[in-house]
Amino acid sequence: MKSETTTPTGEFTLRLSATRRGARLARLLAVQQLHEWGVTGPAAEAAELVVAELASNAALHGRVPGRDFEVRMGLDDDHVRIELSDTRGERRPLRVENPDEGGYGLLLVAALATTWGVKDRSVGKTVWATVPLACQNRVSRPGPRLL
Repeated sequence: MKSETTTPTGEFTLRLSATRRGARLARLLAVQQLHEWGVTGPAAEAAELVVAELASNAALHGRVPGRDFEVRMGLDDDHVRIELSDTRGERRPLRVENPDEGGYGLLLVAALATTWGVKDRSVGKTVWATVPLACQNRVSRPGPRLL
């Protein structure tokens, strides 16, 4: 397992096992890093929820036995970019307007982030979201749902 990496440029990378425990640690360590960057209040809470949901999805839907998932965060002047990468590229989120069972977590991500999406990797995929530092309650278009 790779330990966390922090740099003065506002970047954070963490690799954890694709388990519920790994997802929980991703959230806790992301919160710690946000506080070290001075991100607090509603922006930190929104980023924490986004990390928690994406890490949970990586551990649940993106899990390949023996493979880790990776959390990356980048701090910019007006937002935090959050990326979660896993090794299950075939399990991509799909956009749904009205989820039937499950899928509500990604609606939360869509509501908290200014934008979010999925990009391919050589192995797997990365689900990313941009959370503004000046958070407001907003309703966005629903994002994809993991199948």
